[in-house]
Amino acid sequence: MSRRLLKAAVFVICLAPAVMLAYRTFVSGDLGVNPVETLQHETGRPALQLLLATLAVTPIRRLTGWAGLIRLRRMLGLFAFAYGLAHFATYFIFDQVFSVAGVIDDTTKRRFILSGMVALLAMLPLALTSTKGWIRRLGGKRWQKLHRLAYLAAAAGALHFIWKEKVLTPETVTYFVLVAGLLGYRVFTTTHRRSAEPNG
Repeated sequence: MSRRLLKAAVFVICLAPAVMLAYRTFVSGDLGVNPVETLQHETGRPALQLLLATLAVTPIRRLTGWAGLIRLRRMLGLFAFAYGLAHFATYFIFDQVFSVAGVIDDTTKRRFILSGMVALLAMLPLALTSTKGWIRRLGGKRWQKLHRLAYLAAAAGALHFIWKEKVLTPETVTYFVLVAGLLGYRVFTTTHRRSAEPNG
């Protein structure tokens, strides 16, 4: 598969949850007995899934040698942020009725709201600095350090999902294992690289 076809296929996959949700909202009207909760779940879930996919790009690339995967990382990350922003918007509009004070109060009282806010705020600078221009402005090393916030966003996002569900399910356990695995891989490779350095 050519790079263009791969990128187009991944774009369609990333967009699919939004298209399906739009169809359920505006065409079939099938949002269940709690439409707001459905909107929140169906925007929050792809946000976390795509964020994990973004973090998985580098390990998969290194393990398989498939260098072309790196070209998908920016798109996956931006889609993850877009879904995360939509997730927050449904909460801000329907649960808090545009009340900033209500959001702040809720954030201080409920840990799953706090973890969700941490995840969204951690993704914000990543989305804003995702262009090549920002890489040049910040410099490669500083840009890479900043984008380690993706790990914080993923961990906070997984906790948000787990605490919201209140019970462990196969899905919540899967997210926990994936986050732990990605963090563990990052720590292992960083430690191994430093130990391999001449002055390590």
